[in-house]
Amino acid sequence: MKAVPFVYRRAASVAEACAWRTEDPDAVLIAGGQTLMPMLAMRLVRPSQVIDIGRIVELDHIRVEKDHVLLGATTRQDAAERSRIVAEALPLLARALPWIGHPPTRRRGTIGGSIANADPAAEIALVAVASGAEILIAGADDGRDALSAAEFFLAPMVTALPPGAMVTGLRFPRAKPRHSGTGFAEIARRQGDFALAAVAVSLTLDDEGGLADIALAIGGATPVPTRLALDALIGEPPAGRRVGDAVADGIARLEMMSDGHASATYRRRAAERLAQTAIAMAAAEVGAREGGR
Repeated sequence: MKAVPFVYRRAASVAEACAWRTEDPDAVLIAGGQTLMPMLAMRLVRPSQVIDIGRIVELDHIRVEKDHVLLGATTRQDAAERSRIVAEALPLLARALPWIGHPPTRRRGTIGGSIANADPAAEIALVAVASGAEILIAGADDGRDALSAAEFFLAPMVTALPPGAMVTGLRFPRAKPRHSGTGFAEIARRQGDFALAAVAVSLTLDDEGGLADIALAIGGATPVPTRLALDALIGEPPAGRRVGDAVADGIARLEMMSDGHASATYRRRAAERLAQTAIAMAAAEVGAREGGR
């Protein structure tokens, strides 16, 4: 099958791309094309225009600003995977990036494209929610704004992006350097396939080995990436029974998807096991970094 006829335009700036989208609500943006091109070929999307933002220079960057790391929307996933800044300041994202598709996919796929597509199984979206990241957006009047990742994703393939606006990047808080660890685990039918369930975890331990902070989010299994409320676990040892019970209880309350690939029951069970794995991974990272506890 081939795509329906459309007009191709290459935007020179964010303002121009947003203006074109405002003029034509049926226009879509393309950067890496790793999701859009298959959807065009299968006629799952039928745009009047395809607006190429891949050469807007201001959208391709990885930089540190005070307590945050900014990633531009057209930054290649492969570039983020190889970035020393990401490895040191965003270790949870660094753990998740190798799980995205395959190396050729990541060489073309972009950070912003994954976010804007809002696939429930997207690893970058999951890490953004777990990390408390912000989605940076711009409109036709070049007005700039930001939405928390938790409020940006509304449903599968549906976001809170206003009409005519576009994603310009992500702003992640820098990871805490002391007593901190991260964990990421997912399961798919085959390596590189969409996750049936995935879990991202970051935690910080106090001087006694109890939890000083924990962030755990579920993706793949749920309609949108969802972070569990686990503040009551502060002070508990990460391997303790209270932690395991609280995580299992939180997952039991979530809406799980069911389709031809996996049932809701399977996804819930997988999410619970992956959460245990990711928490253990994060705690082990703290121990390895600090010579064991």
